[in-house]
Amino acid sequence: MKITVINGTSKKGVTYRLKETFLEAFRETAEITEFYLPKDGPGFCVGCTACFRNNAAQCKDAAKVQAIEKALLEADLLVFTSPAYVFHTTGAMKAMLDHFGYRWMPHRPAPEMFGKRAVIITQALGAGEKSTAKDIRDSLSWWGITYIRTCSFKLLGEIEWDKLPAKKRASMEKRLRACAGKFASIDYTKPARTGVVAKAKFYAVRMLQTSLGKDNPEYTDFKYWKEQGWIGAGRPWKRA
Repeated sequence: MKITVINGTSKKGVTYRLKETFLEAFRETAEITEFYLPKDGPGFCVGCTACFRNNAAQCKDAAKVQAIEKALLEADLLVFTSPAYVFHTTGAMKAMLDHFGYRWMPHRPAPEMFGKRAVIITQALGAGEKSTAKDIRDSLSWWGITYIRTCSFKLLGEIEWDKLPAKKRASMEKRLRACAGKFASIDYTKPARTGVVAKAKFYAVRMLQTSLGKDNPEYTDFKYWKEQGWIGAGRPWKRA
């Protein structure tokens, strides 16, 4: 089993401790690859549109983006973590997700994503942990992932792990271990089911791509959809 972890911050604080607790169930059996942002991630997207119009390899940060993408595509389980920064995910996480805009369903989604499973771990001092998770979830769902679970926490009074009340720490760890137990019990030889919402998005985009292709058969996204067989009877959630 392979797990890819995207850490929204390099700080080894509360979010790090929560993530480490979740991974306890997999340390001895899984191959775990981690990226710590911003160190291991791309810089800010400058809107050059090279990934949309031509080839993602032309991005100024292509080396880092492609390394992350390779790990994401090869993994059985994806783990995203982020503390809440002003009610949203960290700037480093947002910068990374921006670089994968070309992988959103209206453009060139990777077929492997439709069978992935993912967990999002977030925390906030008082509020914002849910909106932080939503920032990440929005991208994952538009990549085609249906099986997404969130573990979000309110710290309520302290931002340092060792200063949190022991009862609070124990409660968070209990929830994470329960969540990890559910993921550990999954048979990863079978892809996750693609839900109705993801399929509805796919069919809506398919209609759009078909229309755009009639006007311009050389349109980059249309050519990709056609090559994948999705303009015809092929579907990314159907495996041979």
